[in-house]
Amino acid sequence: MREVSIYTDGACSGNPGPGGYGAILMYGPHTKKIYGGEPHTTNNRMELKGPIEALRMLKEPCAVKLYSDSSYVVNIFTLGWLEEWEKKDFKGKLNVDLVKELAELCRVHRVTWIKVKGHADNEFNNECDRLATTYAKMVAEGKAPCVDGGPVVYEEPDA
Repeated sequence: MREVSIYTDGACSGNPGPGGYGAILMYGPHTKKIYGGEPHTTNNRMELKGPIEALRMLKEPCAVKLYSDSSYVVNIFTLGWLEEWEKKDFKGKLNVDLVKELAELCRVHRVTWIKVKGHADNEFNNECDRLATTYAKMVAEGKAPCVDGGPVVYEEPDA
């Protein structure tokens, strides 16, 4: 099973408001950056969307170390929230569509969730924040690129 590291972040200008997410996928010498967003969303939805779109990029089941500064997202998968929410059929919960989609992707891949401190000294988290906030700003200004509803992908040249 291939081992992949993924960093993600989400941002929203207003809550709700124009939002963006960013992710960096790393496999060996390969690096891929993705970003995207929505015109009317919330910060938590963008925090969920980053890991979803990153995991969707993987072409086969992988062992994934997924780094996020979102306690909300990490806690869903590390503190048993998902199981409790599923038992109660997600009654009263927000973002059910995205939580369910992310849970399905986590059943395909072996995901280890790692909480990182946001806006600190982690260069990859900071880059994801830059991608997310830049896209949210482009959405707010009506300048965001549209790629068939999917994320914009930028691949770094192989080292």
